[in-house]
Order: sequence, then structure tokens, then C-alpha cells
Amino acid sequence: MDKQYKASGMVLGNLWGGGKASYPSKKLKAKTKKQLFHNIENALGNGDLDGGMGFQYLIGAVMRVETTEYTIKDNKKYHRNDYEIESFGNLTDSDHDFLLDCIEY
Repeated sequence: MDKQYKASGMVLGNLWGGGKASYPSKKLKAKTKKQLFHNIENALGNGDLDGGMGFQYLIGAVMRVETTEYTIKDNKKYHRNDYEIESFGNLTDSDHDFLLDCIEY
């Protein structure tokens, strides 16, 4: 079976005028979970994960990670999806809970 990984979620950032806010993350995908997590951490660190909101800096993110296993048999594609929630960055417990409430399941 082959696998594919995707992630989307919510970021939390500091606003230029003060305060914190959340915004939907970019959608990312990779062939391995390790590469996906690396891409998320890099995008969080360089401010690119927010998809253009323009925070002063990003604090962290809660991401819904989708793992798709698929195979092709008799010219038909069969797949199975699993989901998990992962946190990145420097989130407090209350920040984490807030972002969880913002994610659509």
C-alpha cells in the first residue's frame, strides 16, 4: 500500500497592534509524515503557514493530519483515511484548546 499525507488547521499569531488571533493554515501535503511535519515546522518558523494573514509572528498551530493509504487492484483505486490532531510551536494549554475549537472536524 502507498501512503499520502495532508494537513490543514489553524495558526495562532501575534497581531501587529497587539493581541493574538487565529487564522486558517495553508494546506500542505507530502509523501511521508516526517516530511509533512518538517514542512509545517518550517512554514511556522518563517511565517508562511498562515497563508498571508500577516501576523507579526506565529506562535503555533493545531493541524488536522490526514493519512491516506491506497492501493490499485483490477484497475480500481481503494483507499482508507485516518485522521489525527497534532500541535506545533509554543502553544499554552488554553491556546491549544482555543485552536481545537476553531478547527472543523
